[in-house]
Amino acid sequence: MTLTLPTPASPLKIGTRGSPLALAQAYETRERLGKAFDLPNEAFEIVVIKTTGDNRAMIDADRPLKEIGNKGLFTKEIEEALLNGDIDIAVHSTKDMPVEQPGGLVLDTFLPREDVRDAFISPSLSSIHDLAQGSVVGTSSLRRRAQLLNRRPDLNVVEFRGNVQTRLKKLSDGVADCTFLAMAGIRRLNMGEVPATAISTEDMLPAIAQGTIGIERRSEDSRAGEMLEAIHHAETGQRLAAERALLAALDGSCETPIAGLAEIQDGQLRLRGEVLRPDGSEAIAEDVTGAIADGADMGRALAESLLKQAGPGFLTGETKKV
Repeated sequence: MTLTLPTPASPLKIGTRGSPLALAQAYETRERLGKAFDLPNEAFEIVVIKTTGDNRAMIDADRPLKEIGNKGLFTKEIEEALLNGDIDIAVHSTKDMPVEQPGGLVLDTFLPREDVRDAFISPSLSSIHDLAQGSVVGTSSLRRRAQLLNRRPDLNVVEFRGNVQTRLKKLSDGVADCTFLAMAGIRRLNMGEVPATAISTEDMLPAIAQGTIGIERRSEDSRAGEMLEAIHHAETGQRLAAERALLAALDGSCETPIAGLAEIQDGQLRLRGEVLRPDGSEAIAEDVTGAIADGADMGRALAESLLKQAGPGFLTGETKKV
């Protein structure tokens, strides 16, 4: 069966959030599809969809994500548009994606992974170790909050929401002494002027799927499936199979401090995982290596081991028993 390619008269509709980073990811997707099939930009239409997580009032008020909803905050409306046929594919930051997709949708295309590391953002300092006792640190990430308090319990961590530009403005306004971003976002936006210092993954293990773009489609849409297959990055998919299996088995949500990273080297897959009490008072980390094809099984096994070590109540924030 011949693949019917989109045209300027009948473009492929790419759904995305409207933040500068989300748009950059949609443009990268458009560019890769255009090159793969020798199509002009006009053969694609970028459709901006506002999600619950983009509510300006909630961002300005620094409302914690867990008070508003869960991981679906940044995907629900986009997925509804996809199911309704208003868009053909949806471009997401994979770390915002729930581990299970709604019926009728599939997430099986990933672009080459960017820098996975977190970035320490400060105009004058380069590490949390340089912060004075009791410094104010801004982050909306429960993972980063828990990791920071685990390393520096003296810090005062405050809620710090918004896209890259919003957070940088809050920092310049003196709301906090420093903040954190993903290096991937800084690179994708070509923001070389940002006072960022990359943090080693040994010092701060990133979020599951950090630095990856995931593209979602309707499961029965064979045309979209065939087109996306041409730009899928196999190694990134293999790494995410392990990471997302780990997350699923840990029942990961926006209320759970979980970190994880899969890396492939010399034909082997190394998977690291970390779970933390929400207050940072305790962290449990483990590291496994095995065959690439066994990544998902490794993720589930690692989750089982971490949960066994953690015991009941660990991830829900129950007070540690002395």
